[in-house]
Amino acid sequence: MSYDLKLFTGNANRPLAEEIAQYLRVPVADAEVARFSDGEVYVQVNENVRGADVFVIQPTCPPVNDTLMELLIMIDALKRASAHRITAVLPYYGYARQDRKVQPRVPISAKLVADLLEAAGVDRVLALDLHAGQIQGFFNIPVDHLFAGPVVMIDYLKKKDLRDPVLVSPDAGGVERARAIAKRLNASLAIIDKRRDKPGAAVAMNLIGDVDGRDAVVIDDMIDTAGTLVQAVTAIQREGARRILACGIHAVLSGPAIDRIKASPIEEVVVTNSIALSAEKRASGRVTVLTVAPLLGEAIRRIHDEESVSTLFV
Repeated sequence: MSYDLKLFTGNANRPLAEEIAQYLRVPVADAEVARFSDGEVYVQVNENVRGADVFVIQPTCPPVNDTLMELLIMIDALKRASAHRITAVLPYYGYARQDRKVQPRVPISAKLVADLLEAAGVDRVLALDLHAGQIQGFFNIPVDHLFAGPVVMIDYLKKKDLRDPVLVSPDAGGVERARAIAKRLNASLAIIDKRRDKPGAAVAMNLIGDVDGRDAVVIDDMIDTAGTLVQAVTAIQREGARRILACGIHAVLSGPAIDRIKASPIEEVVVTNSIALSAEKRASGRVTVLTVAPLLGEAIRRIHDEESVSTLFV
């Protein structure tokens, strides 16, 4: 028996959901996601989903608590409407950086979010570039973890005519990501020795590797306040890099991020549309946005058709 494929989305990133729908040649299903006057989330599914294979596309990006509650309530509404299977498609997983205890008496919020999604009734998760791969283990349901860098970023970087390129990881945790892209670009690898004194603040200490006279590309999974990025760029510039570009999958770009990027020697910041960017941020002149809709759309198609998605885990 085949089940109808239905795509739903909240208010977090409807343009991405519409791109995915266009790739799959199915419409975004009709649902109302609104607010009561006191701020509570209201969801009304306006079409039949009984027995359907439902995919809810919702990055839990800023405002994180609002988008997370939208996702949970949409899942609950679909479960109570007798959907056959509900897959949460998370282009960006909020609270992912709180994935372990680094101090006494602090939460593991990434695990709490996983518990909330399961309690709401989700059957499967499709995630893009989790901050930490072990978050997959927080779930007791199947998780498909995709990587946008090797699929989306490499083709773009190949067109940049990089001279003697070197891929730079801004911290030890991102070495595997940078190495995977460096291998496909036949580029060298460098690492920033970073020490963080408090949340949201980082100090780049040393550069491990050679960037002198070369084109450097900083690779990270997300760019939030751009503090880590600017510290890395400062260290790279000090060591004599010819050009400096940056790639980040998730463009959180909160607080002073845009101003910091503009004031830095970064030639270009390449990000994806996993998080919707405001027109002001897009117009900053240094930010290039690539789409992840074909990658997510193909994964959704394969999951729906019960085909392997392992070839997408490059």
